[in-house]
Amino acid sequence: MINIVKDKIILASNSPRRKQLLEQIDLNFEVITSQIDEDLSLDLEPNIFVEHYANLKAENVANRYKNHWVIGADTVVAYNNKIFGKPKDNDESYVMLKTLSGNTHEVFTGVSIHHLNRGIINTFHERTEVKFKTLSKECIAYYIDTYGALDKAGSYGIQDWFATCVQSINGCFYNVMGLPLAKFYEEFLSSINAQ
Repeated sequence: MINIVKDKIILASNSPRRKQLLEQIDLNFEVITSQIDEDLSLDLEPNIFVEHYANLKAENVANRYKNHWVIGADTVVAYNNKIFGKPKDNDESYVMLKTLSGNTHEVFTGVSIHHLNRGIINTFHERTEVKFKTLSKECIAYYIDTYGALDKAGSYGIQDWFATCVQSINGCFYNVMGLPLAKFYEEFLSSINAQ
């Protein structure tokens, strides 16, 4: 893919996990964080919510770099139609994990690929089901104290110690990390070939 991407690529996110995932597929890019903050009170279905914010984040950066490929993304956890974003503090993190304990929830990631000079805006999402084991108070407290959860949607990172708390996954693992790699790769190639 590197050989056919002629314009520069920007990741409009400061997520270390998304950066790691794009590096994993040998993409050359720079990070320029968008100035968009989520409003969790926005009354949208989770799949629409993540596409909306992925698009806003990409647009925010693409408007300044119109001859670049800009990638925006947004990830949320959803349980019983309630969206869990990043917790505001450790108490909210504890409540989130206690709520998800022993249950199956959904992880949605929206991705938006923009190249304004080429007239390309491609926005899509991926959904993954994740089931947690029943978590003890001690387990939740240990995770929050040791690993921190304030920068993670739903208060957990599936790529760290919390993997020991996951009973099963149905769908894309990388989507839970914050970027559905296979679908992103397919959509990015499609966007490039649409020139």
